Order: sequence, then C-alpha cells, then structure tokens
Amino acid sequence: MARNCEECAHYDYDEESESYVCTMDLDEDEMERFLRRANDACPFYKPGDEYRTARRQ
Repeated sequence: MARNCEECAHYDYDEESESYVCTMDLDEDEMERFLRRANDACPFYKPGDEYRTARRQ
C-alpha cells in the first residue's frame, strides 16, 4: 500500500532550504530505499490530518 508523503505528519516545510522534507531521522539504508522508491509503503507514515479528531466532536 503506497503512502503519499504530502499527507504524512512527518512531511514539513523547511524554511532554510525552502522546500518540503521528511523530518524522520532515517538511517543510511532506509534513506537509500526511500530515494530509490524501493519501499512502496513507508514504515514511518503517520496521517497528518490534525483536524480528524476535531471533526468527530
């Protein structure tokens, strides 16, 4: 199951580089797999919908 980085809670805007980056601290092997897109499903994916709980109330 592929995950979309733009929807992930760990995908944040970096003002220094002026781009969006993954804020997870990946080790060298994980970063290589991520860059090669060898992982169809990121094990660190977390839905970034901060309003989901508020909609239930």
